[in-house]
Amino acid sequence: MKRKNNWTCFLLILAGLVVGGLIGNVFPADSWINYGQTFGLSSPVVLDLGIICLTFGMSIKITVASLIGIVIGIVVYRFL
Repeated sequence: MKRKNNWTCFLLILAGLVVGGLIGNVFPADSWINYGQTFGLSSPVVLDLGIICLTFGMSIKITVASLIGIVIGIVVYRFL
């Protein structure tokens, strides 16, 4: 019996997100597969300390294509 690794599952889910993003880019922007929601900061937060200036920002876009990619990654993990 093989012991499954959590890092393998995490990497397969990330790979599924990337593949889902690539699938979404193939289709037109107004297609149902690119329907989704964007979360995060609309503009970056800037922290200026005089000596150093730090900029923080993050945005995540979840679409139908990325959800399909996540499901594919989980299915592949189950068969490993």
